[in-house]
Amino acid sequence: MSGMFEEKVALVTGSASGIGRATAIAFAREGAKVCVADVDIQGGEETAQLIKRAGGNAIFIKCDVSKASDVEAMVQKTVDTYARLDCAFNNAGVGVVVPTVECTEEQWDLTMNVNLKGVWLCMKYEIPWIAKQGGGAIVNTASAAGLICIQGHSPYTASKTGVIALTKVAALDCASAKIRVNAVCPGAVLTPMLEPLKDIDPIAWNFLQKTTPLGRFAMPEEIAEAVVWLCSDKASYITGVALPVDGGVVSGLLKQVPG
Repeated sequence: MSGMFEEKVALVTGSASGIGRATAIAFAREGAKVCVADVDIQGGEETAQLIKRAGGNAIFIKCDVSKASDVEAMVQKTVDTYARLDCAFNNAGVGVVVPTVECTEEQWDLTMNVNLKGVWLCMKYEIPWIAKQGGGAIVNTASAAGLICIQGHSPYTASKTGVIALTKVAALDCASAKIRVNAVCPGAVLTPMLEPLKDIDPIAWNFLQKTTPLGRFAMPEEIAEAVVWLCSDKASYITGVALPVDGGVVSGLLKQVPG
């Protein structure tokens, strides 16, 4: 542990499992007090307990990021508990994968409300508190799908492209307040959201691995390390960036699969 975040407070949404859980644990490992937020009460409380059992400091707050009242309450609870907010990882999201014509209005609204509106709401309420500390950092979860369009991923790709644009605008808006705002763009990550694909569509499961230049899925911890670095002073001159953490896919190095 290097203690990069000693005496600092980090807020992580979507932290009941996967990338969010790994990042919450990584922040705690570096000394941060962590607010674990999610709609999944059981998973969120498990994440907080994992941090506490490892000697860290964490609280869990139930929050639906698509609801302004929930988000405002989440941020207020964080500040009420820890008296400050230094960095945030706005990671909560849903993975609705459906072609343009087949997408229902309900699927579209759900995806946009959680993936895009949720990120905006989080930043809306986080930024004023981070500014009071004299600055800090925010990282939003976008996706490789926000950088390269993927057939059949209509609402998801649209929402993640929107997250990237919103991140860049927020970085400009917040520069004078010394708040850096960046996005991570993961490729295929071995999380509970992806794991069912192995049984649902084994061909797609194998294709995703074989067409990634590094030849494998990312682990949640690998994305977490990128997030923690972007929030740290080691990335002090980086803002407005959409960082691919994707094994080479966005670089245009998509491998050809024999046959």
